[in-house]
Amino acid sequence: MKHEVIAFLGTGLMGEPMARNLLAAGYGVRAWNRSKEKACALAEKGAVVCDTAADAAQGANVLICMLSDGPTCDAVVFNDKTVLAALTPGATVIVMSSIPVETAVEQSRMSAERGFRYLDAPVSGGQQGAIDATLAIMAGGELDTFEAARDLLGAMGRPVRVGPAGTGQQTKLANQLIVANTIAAVAEALLFAERGGADPAKVIEALAGGFADSPILRMHGRRMTDETFAPGGAAKYQLKDTRTALARARSLGLELPVAHVVDALFASMVDHGDGDLDHSALIREIRRENNLPVSRKDS
Repeated sequence: MKHEVIAFLGTGLMGEPMARNLLAAGYGVRAWNRSKEKACALAEKGAVVCDTAADAAQGANVLICMLSDGPTCDAVVFNDKTVLAALTPGATVIVMSSIPVETAVEQSRMSAERGFRYLDAPVSGGQQGAIDATLAIMAGGELDTFEAARDLLGAMGRPVRVGPAGTGQQTKLANQLIVANTIAAVAEALLFAERGGADPAKVIEALAGGFADSPILRMHGRRMTDETFAPGGAAKYQLKDTRTALARARSLGLELPVAHVVDALFASMVDHGDGDLDHSALIREIRRENNLPVSRKDS
């Protein structure tokens, strides 16, 4: 057993396999989730499943937050004084949720005021990356804090420190812009190929290894052609991230024209009731834009 005791808050689609990998690496995990049944399976792997976030934090020297958004992280961890008070003095708080940059900077300040170390360390790689412990982990914070947490983070994926507090979230927003824009480009290209008479599944095969190839073309392109849209990353969360990125861009005096168009497409997709589908289902919105049935099967 490693010497770190980890309070893991948020054991949903991503958090549960991340916590499993920490347990497999020998870390002690105290798990909490709003819906307790989502955490109970971890008990079979050796986790202590707790009734409250404060219970999970009791005696922990690392707290990992994998909750849905910034307001939720603030409400559960930083506004409820019982949670931080339950941690071991000098503990490290690692927020792995996708939250606004400004929120991460403020959380870092509040952590330091209470004598805790802080990293913002959002992830990319989806549920499969969480299962396989291959997540890209983008960490912002002090170098010594990152180095102390490197092995722990390494049990869940590939951690890289990108700068001071907040830059992990800045990098995640850059990641989400690339993902969102590429999904839109792949959706347009596959519909373009299909309407021109090509088999879109074969198009993906033909493009393999070329400059247009990418994990999004291979993985999400296949989802588009198979029309399998069970969420690995729900469209409503992709929209949350593009909105957050555009707000951050405005604060930096930047105009991101491509991101504006893609954000509008995701917003329309959510408005049409597809927000709980995988973000690769954006191809349904591209089809709507062209007055086509949302499913190829109905074309």
